[in-house]
Amino acid sequence: MPCYTSNTLMPLDEAQNAILHAINAAQNAVQNSIQNKEQLTLDHLLHRVLAEDIYAPINVPTFNNSAMDGYAFYHDKTITQYRLIGESLAGHAFDGVIKQGECIRIMTGAVIPQGANTVVMQEQAELNGVGASKTVTFNVAIQQGSNIRKAGGDITQGARLLAKGKRLTPVDIGLLASVGVGHAHVYHTIKVAVFSTGDELIQPNNPLKAGHIYDSNRPMLKAMLKALHIEVIDLGVVDDNKQAIANAFNEASQKAQCVITSGGVSVGEADFTREVLEEIGEVHFWKLAIKPGKPLAFGNINQCVFFGLPGNPVSSAVTFDIVAKPALLKLAGIDQQKKPMLKAKASVPFKKKPGRTDYQRAVYQTDKHGDIWVAPYKEQSSAVLSGFSGSNCYAVLEQNCDNIHVGEWVAIKPYNALFDNSHD
Repeated sequence: MPCYTSNTLMPLDEAQNAILHAINAAQNAVQNSIQNKEQLTLDHLLHRVLAEDIYAPINVPTFNNSAMDGYAFYHDKTITQYRLIGESLAGHAFDGVIKQGECIRIMTGAVIPQGANTVVMQEQAELNGVGASKTVTFNVAIQQGSNIRKAGGDITQGARLLAKGKRLTPVDIGLLASVGVGHAHVYHTIKVAVFSTGDELIQPNNPLKAGHIYDSNRPMLKAMLKALHIEVIDLGVVDDNKQAIANAFNEASQKAQCVITSGGVSVGEADFTREVLEEIGEVHFWKLAIKPGKPLAFGNINQCVFFGLPGNPVSSAVTFDIVAKPALLKLAGIDQQKKPMLKAKASVPFKKKPGRTDYQRAVYQTDKHGDIWVAPYKEQSSAVLSGFSGSNCYAVLEQNCDNIHVGEWVAIKPYNALFDNSHD
């Protein structure tokens, strides 16, 4: 791992790679513990992560069936009228063989009888006669093979249905049920312990004392973790003294696979979190070239990984989203597909100094020509959490770039569900 002194900042991409390397290589025991499998039924699989590939045990459909209500017959260009000899309903197949010049009434999903190779929808057919002498003619040009869903046309027996590392959605559960799979092996849910540090913190619903602030980071981080379907162990607010912080770390490392703190990793005289971590664990880095969020620490306590997020609420939210979240999803066994960022044109200038990758809160919109334009949100302070409510994306300004002028391209990343339910 690259060495960065107390006066240098680790570039964001190097930090992300270092974190993933630490989880892959240095945390083997954690991985083995987390990836013990458990078998669950369909009713308990929602949001769980598959620990194995799932292969289709059957074809879907399992038989040739009708795509609509109509008439099934063997198509012969020389025949213009077909004798109606029976019907095929879903769950009640026609018991017989269709001969040339014959047809049956068929319903959507019903088995295509032997001898039939075409279905015409009922709106394009005309029924004539009564009783056993009923006949059917068609008022449309007939194409052989139309309106028949072939066996295995959707899913072929033996095909991989769902991949290991997939977090299961409601549709996935329906897919499993459609092939008769009633259970699956999934990874155990990872546990993350969370605590805040700071003698100035007051809990919501309590009177605010002079010089104090409400603890917003811990409720926010707990909610973010729950949105990722991660089990949270809440250790509350820990006093700003080394022994209390050491006790919290020891408890967290015994109960969880990861511990996340908020505050206490900067250079203040009373910021003990990093100091304690260096004594009882290992600090891989603690200054990151990202804005907001420079004082971010990453390390481990025995087999428990650690993220020390900044105390400012916006910095805490951004670094959780950009740095901690991908690592936690990997720790949970999830196979992640990195989504490409969008490109937008700056509608107003962006202020930027080289040195840190800047995740500015921004607003993007599409004009009548389909072009995407973006502007920075009016408030960029790392202490103003309401900036997320007024914006809808990050404008991602690379580490070495300078000011952005009107009309220049800007990479944007629309907010995910941690900030905005309108995005995945």
